[in-house]
Amino acid sequence: MSGVDSAIIDLQTKLSFQDGLLEELNQVVTEQQHQIMRMESALDALRVQVKTLQTDNRSGEAKEPPPPHY
Repeated sequence: MSGVDSAIIDLQTKLSFQDGLLEELNQVVTEQQHQIMRMESALDALRVQVKTLQTDNRSGEAKEPPPPHY
C-alpha cells in the first residue's frame, strides 16, 4: 500500500468518524429543541395560572373561607 492510499484511508476514517459525531450532535440538538418547546409551553400555562390568580385576588370577590381543617 502506498503513502497516498494510506492517506486516503486515514481521511476516509476521519470523515466517517466526523459524520457519526455530527449525527449524534444533531440528535442532541433536536432533543434539546423539543425540551425547550415543552418548557415554553409549560411556562405559558404557568403564566396564565398566575395571571388568573392575580386577577382573582384583585377582584375582591367574597371567597369562601377555607375548610376547618386548614
